[in-house]
This record gives sequence, structure tokens and C-alpha cells, in this order.
Amino acid sequence: MKKLLQILKEIDGKGYPNYKRIQGRYKWPHYEVAVNYVQGDPFASPSKICLHIPLTNIEIKKEWLRDKYREICCKDHITRLIHKSLKEEEERAKGSGKSGMILIDYPGQEVLNRTSVTFSASLMTVSLSVGLPAKGRRILGKQAELIFKTLLPAIVEKSIFQMNIKELETAIILTDQQQAIRAYLKEHELVSFVANGSILPRKSGVSELPLQKAVPFQSPEELEIAIPIPHTTNHLRGMGVKKGVTVIVGGGYHGKSTLLQGIERGVYNYRKGDGREFVITENTAVKIRAEDGRNVEKVDISLFVNNLPNGGSTAEFSSENASGSTSQAANIIEALEAGARTLVIDEDTSATNFMIRDMRMKELISSQEEPITPFIDRVSTLYEQEGISSILVMGGSGAYFEKAHTVLKLNNYNCTDVTNQAKEIAAKYPEEHRYAFTKHEGRKERIVRPESLQSEQGRKRMIKVRSKDTIQYGKSIINLHYVEQLVNESQTRAIAGILSHIERKNLLCSSKTMKDLLKYVQQEIERHGLKHFASSKKGEGELAEPRAHEIAAALNRLRSLSMI
Repeated sequence: MKKLLQILKEIDGKGYPNYKRIQGRYKWPHYEVAVNYVQGDPFASPSKICLHIPLTNIEIKKEWLRDKYREICCKDHITRLIHKSLKEEEERAKGSGKSGMILIDYPGQEVLNRTSVTFSASLMTVSLSVGLPAKGRRILGKQAELIFKTLLPAIVEKSIFQMNIKELETAIILTDQQQAIRAYLKEHELVSFVANGSILPRKSGVSELPLQKAVPFQSPEELEIAIPIPHTTNHLRGMGVKKGVTVIVGGGYHGKSTLLQGIERGVYNYRKGDGREFVITENTAVKIRAEDGRNVEKVDISLFVNNLPNGGSTAEFSSENASGSTSQAANIIEALEAGARTLVIDEDTSATNFMIRDMRMKELISSQEEPITPFIDRVSTLYEQEGISSILVMGGSGAYFEKAHTVLKLNNYNCTDVTNQAKEIAAKYPEEHRYAFTKHEGRKERIVRPESLQSEQGRKRMIKVRSKDTIQYGKSIINLHYVEQLVNESQTRAIAGILSHIERKNLLCSSKTMKDLLKYVQQEIERHGLKHFASSKKGEGELAEPRAHEIAAALNRLRSLSMI
């Protein structure tokens, strides 16, 4: 500590590059500070430091770090505590550019596996970004001393050494209960659970906070189940969504899409107070939508599209500008390739001609003239032969009533089971549908060519995350705007790092299929942790784990992607 403070005195008032002298490790009374990266300019990205704190100095029970899901909860909780302390201290040190900023990679409402806080056998490591103070481009040594001597120790003391262990224990209890519900879904042939009292509506289109005075969810009696959960003798009651085909209907603005969005986001756990803590969905569920203009590379969409007018093959369909229907077909096949067992679809974001085709249109346009076999003609086959469930919002058509195992009606956010009524209506107005028996397992697995990943521009690699929805990879832009279960920019940074790792390690030279790549990535995360995929020391503390489905989505949207 004394050495660092001495250097800061020596460089006070000198040119900003002199800050490079502080790079290194320094001992504080109860922890160690590592200055891993020093910014070259006060207006550049902040410097990166790590706090290494012995676990013997922290009141965290060993059993809280035993299971991965509990460890993730601990990391999330401590990250939030540190962020809260940083907000309270943010006005204390200032200067030009990003001077005085102290930041941690802050979570949203979801509880994700992050690298902002990590644990080893004996240490907890906290990764922070620090804007080293300057006036113009001259070092403010005393302000920097304030950060390292006063602010950081105060933040560590308040958020870690004086941590309210009861609050952390409450978070652990919640994650235990969420984990128990996930296990229950697997054991009881369910794809989702929505607890009574859940608050599904969000504050606004740009806020994930719960809407005040929203109608709490209440399960229809016919679908209500009671799940035993740990740490309480009471069972948790709510709606169990069974495997199969579930259709959600109702008038406009009555809550159909809100329920669906709650279900699609249920692949993640949520923090206490979010309102969706007990909205749990099996973790391979993927939101499917039309995506006009996206590129598609050698995807077998023949289950849905055949006999194109130009004679092109749909068994290896490629396009740099896919239509709504072909993009939606490709999104389904790519999701299945990545291991999806549940498809989540909203008519509002679907191609109409992909979802339905009524009798009048069939009479006017014969099946020989129409290359598209709509999803309604495949939804039953996908479930009956391959075990793929579907949850669909359909407010403008009752075509799926015949196929549905469950039909839910939303009226002013109140949910009722109208399956029997829907079946009676379907029998009154029968429709003909053609069926297919093609299994996707029998299709050729795609192999990613080595030239797909080319990040080099001149002598440098160009890999830049521009937002949650955009990665620049070499000359290609990966557009993730319509990948709706990607929830945090830190996940996007991890995806960019994963793609870079695959390229740097020449993994594509061994003829790996998409499934092989995704399996490899998951194994590497388990073995080495998420930091293994950081592109440099700078980014180690700013990653959050993406699902395999979002990694696959990014690779599939890479315009330089080439498949065998």
C-alpha cells in the first residue's frame, strides 16, 4: 500500500502516461489490490483493478459455494452490494474525462453467472473499473490517493466486511427454491411454471422493473399445481404448463404477450422483488420469430419450405436476405440444432404465411403452387415424434385449437383454461391440414468452415461489442437485435470472446459441427470459468454467461459464416 501511495506522490502533476508506473500488486491490511491495466488517456476506457480478498476474512459459509447455482447467487448478491456502495461514493473523486469513476459490471434483474465477482478455493476476487483522475492530461495524484487510500477501503468495508449475512442467506434460500422448481419441471413433464401472485407486466418498454399496481397472476384451477420447495413447509402454488402444444388467446392488450414474455424469460432466475422470481421455464426454451433480411447459411428448412420457384435447394438453404417465412423456418431449425426442446412463438412477431394457411387460400393457391408448409402442419409432428413442445400466442386465428393440448385465455390479465371450449369450436369448424413425418435428427449436421471467423483487419483483430445487440467481428456486423433472450451486454461480450477464442485456437480446423462447438464451449466454461474467454485482462471482469442458444444465434448471424 505504501509503495502505491509513494508512486502516486511522485507522479502527481506529470503527464498521464506516468500512471503506467502503478501497474502491479499491492497489499492492504485485509486484502490485495492488483492494478492489471492502466488506461493511456483520461478519456479512454477506465483502468482495471482487482481486489483479492481471502475467504477467511469474509462471513460466507462454505456450503454456499458448494453448488454452482449457489455460487452464482453469492456473486450476484455481492456485485449488487458493491454497486450500491459505489453509487453512494461516486461524487468523492472527480477530474477530466472519466476521472474518479469507480464501476463494477452491474447486473440487471436477472441473476446471471458473472465475472465481476469470482471465487477460488481461498480467495474472492472483485473486478472494478477505475478512471484514474486527471486535470486535462495531467495526473491528479492526490485524487488518485483518495481513491486507493480512502474510497476503495470504505467500499470494501461497507459492502463486504460489514455485509448483512441475513440478506445473503435470503438470496440463497430463494435460489434453492428456484432450483427445486427447475428440478420439479424435469420430473413432472412440465415446460414452465408461473406462481400465483407473480407480477408479469414491466414498468415500460425500456424498463425491466415490475409495473406498480399490476394484476397479480392467478392460475386457472384446472392447471394449478403445488410444488414442494425447500426452507418452508408450505407448497408453492401456480400454473404448470405441460409439455405439448399450448396456445394463449385473448383480446388485444389483455396480457397474452406479457404472459409469453414472462415464460420466455423464465429460463433465467430473477432477484427478490422482481415479480418473476417464481416464473420458471425449462432452460432450453427458445423464442422464435421472423427476422426479415437476416443471413442464413446452409440450413435444412425442408420441413417447412420446398419446391422454390427458382429451383433452389431447401435442404441446404442459404440467403443473405431471408424473407419473414424462411428466416422463421431457419430460426426453428437452428434452435433445434442447438438443443431446444421448447419453442416460444408470438403471432405479433411471426410471418403470417409461416404460421397459418386457411381453407380459402388453399382453394385459391394449390399446395403445388405454395412452397411453404405452415407451422400449424408441423407443430403436432414436432411434439409427437421428437418431443418438441410449443407455446404460442394466437389472438387473430383459432387455427391452432385442433392441435393444442392446452388453450389459455387472458382477459384483463386474468388467466382461464378454455381448452374444452376451444376443442368444441374446432370440431364445429374443422380444417384440413397436411402432416409431415420428417425427423430433424436425420438431417445432415452442419460443419463450420475455418474461414467463417476472420477478425483480422490489417495487423489487428477487430472484435468490438458496440451494444447488447451488435458485435463487430472483422468486417462483419453480427446483428442480435431479434435474439430476444439475450438480456445483458455482458453476455454479448462473452459471446464475442467465445468466437474470438474459437478463432485463435483454430478449433474450426478439426471439422467441428455446430453441436460440437457448443458442447466444447460449455465444457471449457465448466473447467476454466468464464474468464477463460476474455479477450484480454481488460475484459475479465465484464462477462456474463450466455446460453448455448444465444452463442449459436450469434454464429448463425455472422455474415462471413460458411458451412459444409
